[in-house]
Amino acid sequence: MTDDTTLDVFLDGRLRIRQPRTGYRAATDPILLAAAVHARPGERVLELGCGVGVALLALGRRVGGLGMVGVERQEAYATLARVNARDNGIDAVIETADLMALPPALRVGFDHVLTNPPFYRPDAPGARDLGRDAALREDTPLADWLGQGVKRVRSGGYLTLIHLAERLPEILTALHGPMGAIAVRPLTARTGRAAGRVLVQARKGAKGPFRLLAPLVLHSGDRHLADGDDFSPTAQALLRDAQALDWD
Repeated sequence: MTDDTTLDVFLDGRLRIRQPRTGYRAATDPILLAAAVHARPGERVLELGCGVGVALLALGRRVGGLGMVGVERQEAYATLARVNARDNGIDAVIETADLMALPPALRVGFDHVLTNPPFYRPDAPGARDLGRDAALREDTPLADWLGQGVKRVRSGGYLTLIHLAERLPEILTALHGPMGAIAVRPLTARTGRAAGRVLVQARKGAKGPFRLLAPLVLHSGDRHLADGDDFSPTAQALLRDAQALDWD
């Protein structure tokens, strides 16, 4: 690859990912998203807005034998996702498409749909890099984005996403009806701080009650004291050891 990309490691070196040197760069969110998906070998998985493939490939590294498809509308990012799948020896199909106009082959039920929709509303300040701006500032409204995910999940299947905590009311409104047994795991940087992000999982056609779970605290201590990461033991298990998130 050219000097326009960097080679970064995730899951304590289990996953090596090419990313743009400038533009949208994946960090912990896609790894947490992958950890939240409890897929089993033989199941079909779809990621909407897969970027360079970090979440999808992290899931594929943890769980073998999945039928995996990623959809990404930015061709440069989709190309890198294909490179990353090949270089990591993980079988995944990456489609370049807008999620509002998915190929017919993707209009069928998946066991799991995972997604990390753009965080910011259309009127948010734009990023100078167009790729980063497209990844972080929504063009497709959040409700429509989630609606497309709901349509792709089979009856009894799961939709899992990560997003800003402040947008949780919109997320719950979009999922209400076809999705049930909704569980929310708040993500907070340190003990005693407000949640900045949430992981949300819902099951299509389920009738279980809504559950607001205890927060996942990402860092140890009440403040950052030294160079290097200070992830909590639970976060270490997810981000370094490729463990699955506990939804109980």
